Amino acid sequence: MKGSVFSMMKNLNKRVCFMLFSFILVFALLAACSNHGKKENKTAQTVKSENTIKIGYQKNCPLLILKASGTLEKRLKPLGVKVEWYEFQSGTALLESLNSGNIDFGRTGDSPPIFAQASGSNLKYVGVGKSKYEGAAILVKKNSTIRSVADLKGKKVGFAKGSSSHYFLVKALEKNGLSYKDITPAYLQPGDARVAFEQGTIDAWVIWDPFTADAEVTGHARTLVTGEGYTTDRDYFLATPAYLKKHEKIVQIVLDEVKKSSAWANEHPAELTELLSKALGIDQKAIKIAVDRREYGLDPFTPAIIQEQQQIADKFYELKLIPKKVNVKDNIYHFKKDEGK
Repeated sequence: MKGSVFSMMKNLNKRVCFMLFSFILVFALLAACSNHGKKENKTAQTVKSENTIKIGYQKNCPLLILKASGTLEKRLKPLGVKVEWYEFQSGTALLESLNSGNIDFGRTGDSPPIFAQASGSNLKYVGVGKSKYEGAAILVKKNSTIRSVADLKGKKVGFAKGSSSHYFLVKALEKNGLSYKDITPAYLQPGDARVAFEQGTIDAWVIWDPFTADAEVTGHARTLVTGEGYTTDRDYFLATPAYLKKHEKIVQIVLDEVKKSSAWANEHPAELTELLSKALGIDQKAIKIAVDRREYGLDPFTPAIIQEQQQIADKFYELKLIPKKVNVKDNIYHFKKDEGK
């Protein structure tokens, strides 16, 4: 009897040990699979993050039209690339974000890239827009005694520092016998400048469309001069060297879609007017004026255009507005498909 009980206990212990061993083995396998799943998920998240292009834009620029069209997202979806859009109030703020790597691609006016390059930025020019000088203007109040650029001597002039308006003002003063020191600059972003202009705390306002057109339509302003003969006022598209190194083809696709959406804009002024009016909160009458006097699109980086940009850089250095000389050519990116041309 004792032997029988002992035998039963022995067999029971074997079964318990086997079950325990099996349980531990299954648990270990499950844990391993779980960790493997976490690693795979983490890798997938990393890839997903890397397959995103972050684009900076302003509400008054061609990238807004591209964003509204949704065509870039459709073009990049088969490649597994997502698009994230970030809005900025000024080109200077956009380039600061681009330089810090928070975004990959963006568009500004002509002057911000020069200030960025003079500060040590290595951002690359990848595209250039058509001239839009007709929408650039120096505005004064309708009842102002200022009748010419020469009358700005001793006056307070509002404009965005480091913007396309900055260079326009410098050239207008120079061509009319004045120097930058002859005026009192008031560095203001468009929204603040408009308030100051309407309240009379600045004597003149240097600005671009559609703000120019809006001020004209609302009856607050009179155009002293436009940008004609002073500035070409082009858009410039820039990207980070790091993004270009890995995703040059993606940047080329973005520029190709900018061309297509710009062609649409030129062919559909009524629809464009409605789109911009809603986005900017500006009356359609003013937007129509701005649309009618602008051609959207990209130009090739010709020696003449590069020289235009270099002249701006040289003038800012001459006036000690930037700390060092810059060579614009150094920051122009050459796509592989263009090499050897």
